[in-house]
Amino acid sequence: QVQLVESGGGLVQPGGSLRVSCAASGFAFRDYAMGWWRRDPGTEGELVANIRSDGASTTYAESVQGRFTISRDNAKDTLYRQMNSLKPEDTAVYYCGKASSVWGRNYDFWGQGTQVTVSS
Repeated sequence: QVQLVESGGGLVQPGGSLRVSCAASGFAFRDYAMGWWRRDPGTEGELVANIRSDGASTTYAESVQGRFTISRDNAKDTLYRQMNSLKPEDTAVYYCGKASSVWGRNYDFWGQGTQVTVSS
């Protein structure tokens, strides 16, 4: 079955950096777009970044543009998220998501999520 396992979240000071990974299994990782979502308590989830199946195209939410970088290694079935210049408003639970096609914004599976807290 499809599994997405995130790792690397935690507590970081404002202005700091964090790198998170998502190990995928149970499906042909290289055939699907992937993305990172985040959710604050009481709000709907936000797609902060997504990447095409071949890694050639990426999109970012305006709130993270220029600070977050999404990447993937199809040989390792792994998705990454590099977060720089972190702000307190980046505090949220972040989820790795699998899209339903090679490119697009329709998602059909998410991992368990990891907490990122930006605080001094």
